Formats: sequence, structure tokens, C-alpha cells
Amino acid sequence: MFAISGTDTLAWTKQADLHPAPGQIRIRVAAAGLNRADLIQRAGHYPPPPGASPILGLECAGVVDALGAGVSRWRIGDRVCALLSGGGYAEQVVCPAEHVLPVPDTMTMPQAAALPEVLATAWLNLVREAGLKPGASVLLHAGASGVGTAAIQIARLQGARSFVTAGSADKIARCVALGASAGHCRHDGDFVAAVLAWAPDGVDVILDPVGASYLPDNQRVLGMDGRLVLIGLLGGRMGQVDLGRMLIKRQRLIGSTLRARSDADKADIIAGLAAEVWPAVIAGEVVPVIETTMPVAEAGEAHRLLSSNSTTGKVILTMD
Repeated sequence: MFAISGTDTLAWTKQADLHPAPGQIRIRVAAAGLNRADLIQRAGHYPPPPGASPILGLECAGVVDALGAGVSRWRIGDRVCALLSGGGYAEQVVCPAEHVLPVPDTMTMPQAAALPEVLATAWLNLVREAGLKPGASVLLHAGASGVGTAAIQIARLQGARSFVTAGSADKIARCVALGASAGHCRHDGDFVAAVLAWAPDGVDVILDPVGASYLPDNQRVLGMDGRLVLIGLLGGRMGQVDLGRMLIKRQRLIGSTLRARSDADKADIIAGLAAEVWPAVIAGEVVPVIETTMPVAEAGEAHRLLSSNSTTGKVILTMD
């Protein structure tokens, strides 16, 4: 097979074919989604979990072309998309059969490749970790990102209201079109006044990929019994916590990652998506949001585009 290798230069190089172990399937990859974790791994700061492929790529879509022993749910020729621990930027990938979802007949492979990682992240953290309920209010930072656009739709599906922060008025408008109630441009100063004007008693849930630089203001807008779910450290890892505010308002700070979870835990997350979200995907009520699709030979340029912070939704690589 061919796959992307290298760090300074991302090259399309010949590598050994893959073979599924018991309980795994092999997918002939048609498209793979980019994630910021790919940029961090490429920079040397996010190594793959033990046993995972060193090849970049945490989600893909394609066709099943080999089955490991004991796999009965999938058949060769099935159109699938998959949550991966690595390996998506390649012609072949192997993964546990329980980490895979069917691609709807109405959906293209690039569209399907835009969904597994971001929907799993959004559902895991809003529903399972934060316990988002109908009528709740949620603040979504980086609302126009891949995870952000998925989280807007998960919140809407749960019957919750969402407020986003993003980098431009155009991005906020696109978030509102997906179902967000309102938003604040981060270049216009801190978000505290805007969020409290929208939710005077504070929000119930915050989904935050930023970290330290947002922590004090997150606490200011987090309401009684509020849950702050931290999923990234774009704004630094060392922040100051107001323990008095946390105590009085019974605030909870939850740290959460997806990639390093066990295969069994990921299988449970995918099962939750299949039951609670995938019917809405099939019905067209939850949709992939894609900035652009690029050939895998242009992976380096795709990374530069993603790191520019100019995109809304996903950047997708195609393998043709």
C-alpha cells in the first residue's frame, strides 16, 4: 500500500500491506479527515498510543476489503467510516470492527470521513461526560471547528441551546445556520458579557479546547452545578482556578481525551453514536461540515490550511 510518511515533508510512500487481526477489519480508504491532533503529532507533541499506527489520521471512510477472524457484523464490500487511533492517511487501515459505522447510501466517502472523530468527541463530552439535557445551555468554544460544528448539532439533537465563540462574524453566522442560538467573535474581546447577556444565570455546560487562557472567564460564565469539559490546550496547560467560585457554585472541571481510551471504551462510544446520533445522520438532520477536499498528495498544504484557523468544519484528504 501507499501511505503518508515523514514530518517536515509529508510524502506519499510505499509501505507494507496491512492484515486484520482477530476482531479487526481492513478498510480500503477512500477519504480521511484532518484533525488538530494530526498537527500536534506531526510536531512531535502527541505520540500515538501504544500499539497504534504511527501514520497520521484519526478517521476515515472507505470499503471493507478484508475481515479478521471472528468478525460477523461486516461483509467485504460494505461502505463504512471508522474512528481510528492512527493510520488514516493511507490506502489501507485496520481497526476493531466495533469502531466502525455504516456510510449512508446518500453520503459520499469524503462526507462520511468528516464524521467519526468529531461526532464521537462531541457526543462523548456533551452527553456522556457533561450529561447534557434538554433545555440546557452550552457554551462551545471554537464553534466553527470540526468538533465545534459537530457539537452544535449534537446539542440541538439533545434539545439544548448553544452559544459559540469563533474567529469571525461569517463563522458565527455559519454556526447559527447549523443550530447555534448566538455567538461572539473572539477578536472583539473576552466573551463574558456576551455569554451572560445570553444566559444571565450562567451556562450549564462548556466545551473547551483552549484551556488555561480561557479558564478564569469560563468559571465566570459557568452557572450553578455547571460542568466545564476540557478537551484541548490550545491556550496553555497551566491556569489559575478560582476554588472559591468552584466551591460556592458547585462547578465541575472534567478533563477528557478520546484517542488514548481503551478499545472497549471506544466501542461503547461508537455504539452510543449508532443508537443516538446515526439515525439523525441517515435522515440528514446531522450533516458533515466540510471546508474543502484535497488529494492526499497535498497533505502538507492541507495541514497548512488547517493550522491557519481560517477553516469552518473539516478538511478532507481523498486517496484517488
